[in-house]
Amino acid sequence: MTRRPPRAAVVIVAALALPSHGPALDAPASGEAVVNSLGMRMVRVPAGSFPMGSPPAAPMRQEEEFPHRVTLTRAFRIASTEVTQRQWLALMPSNRSPQPGDDLPVTSVSWKEAREFCLRLSQKEGVRYRLPTEAEWEYACRAGAGDSPVGRSELEAVAWYADNSGEKAHPVGQKRMNAWGLHDLLGNVAEWTLDAYGPYPRADPATDPAGPPAGSTRVVRGGAWRSFPPAVRCAARTGTPESYQLPHLGLRIVQEIE
Repeated sequence: MTRRPPRAAVVIVAALALPSHGPALDAPASGEAVVNSLGMRMVRVPAGSFPMGSPPAAPMRQEEEFPHRVTLTRAFRIASTEVTQRQWLALMPSNRSPQPGDDLPVTSVSWKEAREFCLRLSQKEGVRYRLPTEAEWEYACRAGAGDSPVGRSELEAVAWYADNSGEKAHPVGQKRMNAWGLHDLLGNVAEWTLDAYGPYPRADPATDPAGPPAGSTRVVRGGAWRSFPPAVRCAARTGTPESYQLPHLGLRIVQEIE
């Protein structure tokens, strides 16, 4: 019988609650966080419902952002920041990030390499890590608020993007966190998600959506240091071939809760 690896010791830390943007969603505040073996702060996100996509009158929206109600029936933990180069090299053999730095987000990783990182961390700790689904990512980005900040000063407070980044990534966690204690979901580097890219299903409401059943193009979220405001929004989405290793594209991970 295969023996399950021991769980890594974790440190429980209190969740932070800060003011959020826009009207509240049908979800309670996020819960406690734990720190895993790589020093990642994993924040508990509760089950709940939210409006995914954007309404027709939303500023800067794209036509593909079909508005629909989504319910997530399972709580999960999500990393408070993007995976750093130090964390990546603790499990992976090399780092291709063109801008080296221990506390900078790792970039230039393919979707399959991002999945491999999650697999290795799962084996190390004996719990399941993976990339977030597109719905989980947007839910975490909204953090109980209606939509993204749209004013210039408000956006600059939470995101590194084309107007303030100096054309480079920055160490994670420097910008203001959202109401659930998560940094850099908008800007800095774009983030792979688990889902194959395709049109949203027309089911409304949708429960635990997981994207198309197959595909070699994956959903990327959040915008990056090189992005302009239309791409630095909770609802903005793009598709990227899973083999691409782009200098502005990294990852953030989810830990499943049993």
